[in-house]
Amino acid sequence: MKQISSELAAHIAGEVTTLATCWKLTRRDGTQLGFTDHDNDFVFDSLNYQAETGFTPSAISNTSSLSVDNLDVEGMLSAGSITEADILAGLYDFAEIEIFQVNYQDVSQGSLKLRRGWLGEVSLHKQQFVAEVRGLTQRLSQTVGELFSPSCRAALGDSHCKVNMATHTVTGTISTATSVQEFIDNSRTEASATFAFGVVTFTSGANAGLSMEVKEHLRLPSGHGQFTLALPMPYPLLVGDAYSMTQGCDKTLATCGTRFGNVVNFRGEPYVPGLDKILETAGTRSNW
Repeated sequence: MKQISSELAAHIAGEVTTLATCWKLTRRDGTQLGFTDHDNDFVFDSLNYQAETGFTPSAISNTSSLSVDNLDVEGMLSAGSITEADILAGLYDFAEIEIFQVNYQDVSQGSLKLRRGWLGEVSLHKQQFVAEVRGLTQRLSQTVGELFSPSCRAALGDSHCKVNMATHTVTGTISTATSVQEFIDNSRTEASATFAFGVVTFTSGANAGLSMEVKEHLRLPSGHGQFTLALPMPYPLLVGDAYSMTQGCDKTLATCGTRFGNVVNFRGEPYVPGLDKILETAGTRSNW
């Protein structure tokens, strides 16, 4: 049951209401943004809510089951609030969102909470974004514990892996930028695939502070290193942009041993028979 103040309840029960729907976004870096479908800005709970008529939520419904409640919020990209570059940079990934209604004539009456959750998939199309909002029950659908797998389940350098990433991190600058997703560093002479699945973090230039996974690393015939990123960077890559980059791991036992000498901490079961072996055994028994 939703709890609201007696003043707001009386207002909602009246024949005429002055309600405004609000969206409060809290990014993982702590930045908070407020938006409303009202035609004027107003302040509620010390946060300014901007009048953004381009915001349109889908219908909000609640069920008594444990299924994940989802809804979509559509909006126009605005240079003063949510920009395409910020979305592509991942600043809104997994941001917390609260949707509620207030009496814009008297915000001291409190709020009527409609939905709280986290942003899921955000898509862009012709200066418009569509963000999926996943309810609190989304957390209940996450896997707890570990499953058997032939590949390593640890993240490179975490408490399970225990590899010292300081000795597997390099720095450099861009020598040639072929696109927002690909660049060459003449000083990188490591063997191909050394940095594949690693992470590059730019320390200067327009993308300073942003990180991206390395999709492919090639050692060109000239001996220079060429890098292709998993996704385009939101801002142009320029010659001279500095970066730091970690080596990557493809989660196989061979890479764990030869590149990192860390087989003792390998978190996979490469020798456990897979489904093919089970089906092969089942087929053999059926011929008996």
